[in-house]
Amino acid sequence: MRAPSPYGVAFEHAPLVRYVAEAAYKAGARLVDVFWGDEQMELIRFAHAPRDSFAEFPKWKLAIPLEYAEHGDAILTISATDPSLLSGQDPELVNTYQDTVWKEMNPYLKHGSSNSMNWCVISAARLSWAKKMFPKLTAEKALAKQWQTIFKMCRVDADDPVAAWKDHIRNLQTRSKYLNQKQYSALHYTAPGTDLTLGLPKGHHWASAREVAKNGIEFTANLPTEETFTMADRTRADGIVTSTKTLNYSGTLIEGIVVRFENGRVVESHASKNESALRKMIATDEGSARLGEIAIVPHSSPISKSGLMFHNTLFDENASCHIALGRAYKFNMQGGLELTDEEFAARGGNQSLIHVDFMIGSDKMDIDGITSDGRAEPVLRKGEWAFSV
Repeated sequence: MRAPSPYGVAFEHAPLVRYVAEAAYKAGARLVDVFWGDEQMELIRFAHAPRDSFAEFPKWKLAIPLEYAEHGDAILTISATDPSLLSGQDPELVNTYQDTVWKEMNPYLKHGSSNSMNWCVISAARLSWAKKMFPKLTAEKALAKQWQTIFKMCRVDADDPVAAWKDHIRNLQTRSKYLNQKQYSALHYTAPGTDLTLGLPKGHHWASAREVAKNGIEFTANLPTEETFTMADRTRADGIVTSTKTLNYSGTLIEGIVVRFENGRVVESHASKNESALRKMIATDEGSARLGEIAIVPHSSPISKSGLMFHNTLFDENASCHIALGRAYKFNMQGGLELTDEEFAARGGNQSLIHVDFMIGSDKMDIDGITSDGRAEPVLRKGEWAFSV
């Protein structure tokens, strides 16, 4: 198991990790390995390390997970960090640090975007995060409240959680099937502060909830999951879009994002908080200023209805329609897993070191599907699906 950061799995998650390991062995696993870590070590590094050392990266942190990925092993990620871990740090150092992590981990991350392994991202309560979500509660009550919230968002509180989860997956897959049959040429988004047209490449594939890895095993990549998603055409995004939720970018909270696109590329970007971090992220490489993913999430999702701001993309992206700057997933194109990087790019697929989702949905968002002959058909109205399945 490995966290989606250089920190590793937090020590306070040891009870969960041990429970998962026991269950994995009982299910037939031959080996369960764990990458432990302590994110406070990163704060110590920022406080005391030489300023010119932040482009350095321990090679073993790539080598070991990459070996497992290349072998086709299953990898479970526990996504639970302090949302404001790096707030107050030198923005230039944070940018160098984040760019280094993206660059060094890129060979591993490519395996996830091509479904060459079984992977899943989950979360677990931890005190530093719980206190950010429930600042008025005592530590003990905040932690208990966060566990209860995670269980509810993952439908664990249902009378039959497994049945509830299977029903949810079937519903999402039915939505994906409808959109795949439509094969819209583009989507047009309208909402307060948003008027955006996103092109869809020919042969794009809408996915949701469950995928099949190259080894033929089905897997669910995110728990919770509420999204139906595909890839954007990297050359066809035009208009303006405004975020509706805070983006937690590796411990830096970016608020009030407004981005304008022309011919698929970001030409203007603003944020009410940590604008410099947003602009540095967009400037990571050539592909980081273009879109890789488009995801539709109804406003009535359990995460949205909770009214909570998680400051954790695993949850916040599943509360809202979102788009992702950076890398597109090859499995979001028919036959994409067999394409070379060059062939994928030629068909509209974006490539980048980064893949960063930011949330744009609300109960005021409308989305129209644009057909190949230019007709507009309703996909979303006031944040809810506008078609029956």
